[in-house]
Amino acid sequence: MDNIHALIIDDDANNIGILAQLLIWEGLSYTQVLSATELKKILPVLQKVDVVFLDLEMPDVDGYAVLEMLKLDDRFDTVPIVAHTVHFGEINNAQHVGFHSFLGKPLNMDHFPAQLARILNGEHVWAIA
Repeated sequence: MDNIHALIIDDDANNIGILAQLLIWEGLSYTQVLSATELKKILPVLQKVDVVFLDLEMPDVDGYAVLEMLKLDDRFDTVPIVAHTVHFGEINNAQHVGFHSFLGKPLNMDHFPAQLARILNGEHVWAIA
């Protein structure tokens, strides 16, 4: 999976670190963002994004508001935006508002490579474990 770039939006550095390591093992590069404020600064200079992992619960702006922000940017029209959260009860709402996929935290290290491949191939993945 060379030259594939992920955007991780999460306010928890530990969660970013775990996901980042899994992405590295799969050969992806990534950009990490800890807040919506930081995202607004990074978006204009971000050259390539192939997949977005978006936490739903963040202190300044929740993931649903960030999803709406990304939808306003034409560069994300075909980019899968994945809800990545511990709030399993949000799976139906995430699907309803237009997330491409849903991966519950903590990620299952055994399933993640196949889930990522499916997402990058345009397949929707709705998994809480």
